[in-house]
Amino acid sequence: MRPAEDPAFFALLTGSFLRLVGRPLIPEPDYGPDWLYVQAPFAVLAHDTSADPRFVYANRAAQRAFGYDWQEIVGMPSRLSAEAPERAERQRLLDAVARDGFVSGYAGIRVAKDGRCFPVTEGIVWQLVDECGTVRGQAATFPLTA
Repeated sequence: MRPAEDPAFFALLTGSFLRLVGRPLIPEPDYGPDWLYVQAPFAVLAHDTSADPRFVYANRAAQRAFGYDWQEIVGMPSRLSAEAPERAERQRLLDAVARDGFVSGYAGIRVAKDGRCFPVTEGIVWQLVDECGTVRGQAATFPLTA
């Protein structure tokens, strides 16, 4: 089962967000994995804990923002979501998230599949921590801009 449909992965995303950020990721408690993947009006992405972290989740809003479909973005190194000059800043952000649990108010420039750069504002990046305290990766959410 891919994470887009996996209730356990949904629980990891939403549970980590609630525990670390202190508020729900989704607006209604009865919204589930399908709503977050298909209907959410904001982007959500997640990557794993490998040495060169790879995306394991990108909802449809994130896929639209970056111009990739599920098969293209999942498995892609997450560092490729930023242009080379932006990667050092992105790494500082990820290090701060690992240290502090989450960072809110993130703003930066990201790059789409077609090379188009676009701003990310009001982003929140958080650790994906399961119920046993094991770090499973990091996730990010940001509103979509027109």
